[in-house]
Amino acid sequence: MNPLKRKTTKEILAESFQELAANKRIDKITITEITNNCGMSQPTFYNHFKDKYDLIVWIYIYESDKIISKIGKDGYTWKNSLFDWAQYFAEKREYFVNALKHTGGQDSFIQYMRKINSEIVLTEVRKKLMTEYIPEEIYGMVRIYVYGSVQYMLEWLMNDRDMSPEKVAEIWEHSLPEPLKQYLYD
Repeated sequence: MNPLKRKTTKEILAESFQELAANKRIDKITITEITNNCGMSQPTFYNHFKDKYDLIVWIYIYESDKIISKIGKDGYTWKNSLFDWAQYFAEKREYFVNALKHTGGQDSFIQYMRKINSEIVLTEVRKKLMTEYIPEEIYGMVRIYVYGSVQYMLEWLMNDRDMSPEKVAEIWEHSLPEPLKQYLYD
């Protein structure tokens, strides 16, 4: 990473939000608190995000992209990404527990995670198929795998299971349906 790279406004707002979320319920954090914490104005926030839930989703997509973009580079594989995901969730456990406990309804973080993770896996499948069309059977397997993986992650984080990120990644790896392996493993 370039040490001189400057942070974007979105990155600064995200850091501010995560700092606040370390000590306060997400549903109680205000836009004013987010902007005051990083020296920005509310209009600046709204130029980039429609609300704090939009920011939560952006953070998740941003961090996801950092992991997924490494696949296929320097021997980095889908299996490596599973470990990086588990490590990321472990490192940010308090933030994720806060997001999972204190979002709901149309702003439910768990719903966003399922949708985003499904799209990540479907994108990898599309790359291998070299088409936008995904057979219904494969689509269904992706959805079931993602929903199960997200639920398992939720239980791991929320119940504070004494399990290493390596073990969680291994469970995710072994849970992948056999027909999907050809699309995600080289």
